[in-house]
Amino acid sequence: MIYHPDIETMPRADLAQLQVERLQTTLNRVCRNVAFYRDLYDREQVDLESIRSLEDLRRLPLTTKEDLRRSYPYGLFAVPLRDIVRLHASSGTTGQPIVVGYTRNDLDHWSQIVARTLCAAGVTEHDIVQIAFQYSLFTGGLGFHYGAERIGASVIPASSHTNAAEQVMIMRDYKTSTLITMPSHALTLAAARDQLSLPSDALALKTGIFGAEPWTEEMRRQIEERLQITAYDAYGLTEIIGPGIAGECRQRAGLHVNEDHFIAEVIDPRTLEPLPPGETGELVFTTLTKEGFPLIRYRTGDRASLDPTPCVCGRTLARMSRVAGRTDDLIMIRGVKVFPAQLQALAQTLGGMAPMLCVVLTRVEGEDALEIQAAFADDFGGLDEVRH
Repeated sequence: MIYHPDIETMPRADLAQLQVERLQTTLNRVCRNVAFYRDLYDREQVDLESIRSLEDLRRLPLTTKEDLRRSYPYGLFAVPLRDIVRLHASSGTTGQPIVVGYTRNDLDHWSQIVARTLCAAGVTEHDIVQIAFQYSLFTGGLGFHYGAERIGASVIPASSHTNAAEQVMIMRDYKTSTLITMPSHALTLAAARDQLSLPSDALALKTGIFGAEPWTEEMRRQIEERLQITAYDAYGLTEIIGPGIAGECRQRAGLHVNEDHFIAEVIDPRTLEPLPPGETGELVFTTLTKEGFPLIRYRTGDRASLDPTPCVCGRTLARMSRVAGRTDDLIMIRGVKVFPAQLQALAQTLGGMAPMLCVVLTRVEGEDALEIQAAFADDFGGLDEVRH
């Protein structure tokens, strides 16, 4: 099923024209209402009138996460706070949280593109959708919630903090057909089902949509075997909008980017030059319909490639590959972002530690685990006591 066939199967030339028109409108809005972009383009001597094609976009400077942090909390909002009806934020584990504002139109667009993602995975109004993402400032829970309601599905707002055994019992008793959560949490639920000695046919699950952390084809295989479902990948980013940026169709040959709302680019993270289709680099997104928090050429730090060729499913929207990692040394552990430098700083506050650490990432029962190996400094005075 295709939720918006007129958009999702639009000829590429027509889609490009729509993107250019919306890009020009967005550029005028940010220069008029966002001091950061107005000053940036004045400083870089950008002539907005010359941006008349998607190729011209590369002449605009990039926006970074540091730019967003320096604008905390409302410096990049393009509308007055009275027009903002929802606030979300990143976790802030890697620095200052990034606060994102949504207007009523933003929320309407958001629910529509999440509905597209769900429909692409085969979810319909007949499904019972269990959302096991945290409902909080994190965008995952509410983003998928409103998208599922948009297509008429029954929604169970089950938080990922609920006991895993309770989640499984909800699945069994409520006849959940679609599970939405992190892939690592899906394996945790599979382990909980095994501990409860429930046979696979005790659950009505048939579909899983997973995101918020990197996962591999091998992990997909494990999830599908253990839960007896078909697993789909979904991509979202708080800074851009949340879930709904891209998602797999039933062909599972890449994640369709909702290009009527976002322009996706891939750049070389060293030279910052655009890369051709098929080459892996850093994903860069430009929002085209966001009113509250528009972003122009935002560097995500995620590594992927793009394929603009039409899909067998009939969609003409470009497909991005699975995220192949980060351009920095960011660690994603159970949906939380951690830098090794943060761990090093924490260890050094304990006293007596050598400056270097070894960070070991493993997976136990399908759940990510992080172990930190540290050495005592040569001049640590309490070594004999520790040995004892």
